[in-house]
Formats: sequence, structure tokens, C-alpha cells
Amino acid sequence: MKYLGIDHGNARIGIAISDLSLTLARPLRIVKHVSRLEDAKTISIIAAEEACSVIIIGLPLDADGSIGPRARSVNRFIEELRLQTECEVIAWDESNSTKNATEISILRGESKKQRQTAMDDQAAAIILQDYLDNHQLSGVRGKSEKI
Repeated sequence: MKYLGIDHGNARIGIAISDLSLTLARPLRIVKHVSRLEDAKTISIIAAEEACSVIIIGLPLDADGSIGPRARSVNRFIEELRLQTECEVIAWDESNSTKNATEISILRGESKKQRQTAMDDQAAAIILQDYLDNHQLSGVRGKSEKI
């Protein structure tokens, strides 16, 4: 069993995947945003190809934890994805995932030019890793959190 992690952006969708032990997440790829329907179809196909049973999607909550316009858009995508996949689809707070991906890039010593390339897949890996870490520590792996 593997999990897929998604960082759904306006222009690109970052995708990450877990290992079989559900311990580590790694960037998988970036796909270009087309439409809600086509994006859901693409993610569903990737999940099937990678033998994933759960899809974790980063939900961009506002600073106060509320659901703003961007999170509503992601929720609409989640609804479409649930229609197109047999995988369980879970929303997970993605607060600061892109910022964290940039900070990690800086710590690795990457130049500013290197950091200007899309890091959506790395942000997806951060979202997925956060989910895995929180569920490994709390002993509730497999239970879903619906936001």
C-alpha cells in the first residue's frame, strides 16, 4: 500500500509518493493544470499506476485556519477526484508547504536560480510527509481526517 500526496496549485500540480512502509515521502512529478475534470482524471490514473490506496491533498487554509477562496477551489477538486478514483481522498492542512520546500532548498545550498524552478512536487512531498509523520506518531494510521 502506498499513498499519493498532492499540492494542487493554479498552474501546476505537485505529486509525491510514499514508500510501501508509509514512512517516507518523495517527490514524484509535476503535472500542468488543465481543468478540474482533466486534473482529477490524471491524478486518478497516476494513483492507479503507482498502486496507491490513499490520496492526501494539501488544503490551503487561511492563516486563521478558515476555508478561504483557494481552499474552496481545492475542495471542489477533491469532490471531482472522489468521483474518478477508488482511492480514499483525504484533505490535509498544507500550511507553509511551499515556503518549507524553499527553505529546504536553501539549506541544501541550491542557488537562487535553482530555487526558481517549480518545486510543487517537493511541496507535495512535504504535505505527504507531514501526514505520514502525524499518523505514525499518533498510532492512528489508516484513519481519515476530513477537513
